[in-house]
Amino acid sequence: MSRCLTICPIGFVEEELLYRIAECTEKACGIASKIASGMENPSYAFDEKRGQYNSKTILKHLLQLPRESLMLMAVTNVDLFVPILKYVYGLAQIRGRCAIISLYRLRPEFYNESNNPDLFMARVEKTALHELGHSLGLTHCRDRRCVMYSSTRIEDTDYKESRFCSTCDVLFAWHLHKCVHDDQT
Repeated sequence: MSRCLTICPIGFVEEELLYRIAECTEKACGIASKIASGMENPSYAFDEKRGQYNSKTILKHLLQLPRESLMLMAVTNVDLFVPILKYVYGLAQIRGRCAIISLYRLRPEFYNESNNPDLFMARVEKTALHELGHSLGLTHCRDRRCVMYSSTRIEDTDYKESRFCSTCDVLFAWHLHKCVHDDQT
């Protein structure tokens, strides 16, 4: 198994964006990344009543795929939810090594703001790092500036930084080391 993060688009996702996510995770976490070929839109997870896609259903589907890398992060443009929440920006199985992020509600235009590529990319990077942290076993942090702080509103995402606080950084490194070590045995 390769010791890298595989980034996989679900449906159409701009290739440049996938490379920016790879660059961000490599820089922030020291994890090599590769871009996988895309998957079709997840029609199997569409909930007609909500007009959204069930992120838990997608995650279950992703967990059944053969995994040739240490972790898999799916990226999609569809609107995600979990049954107990109106929407989510992403979802990861704690220590499941599989995550999904949605770009749908990260775009400034969703909030009737003008197009702002820098703000959009900052939101994407924070969401990717947050879900990657969950994949390795991190839970939500109490530090509002830490990337592991829970984002229930877009303002939470905008307020936090694109990095782990000192405590989460140590925990992330420990979990990553353990994950890589377990993978080698």
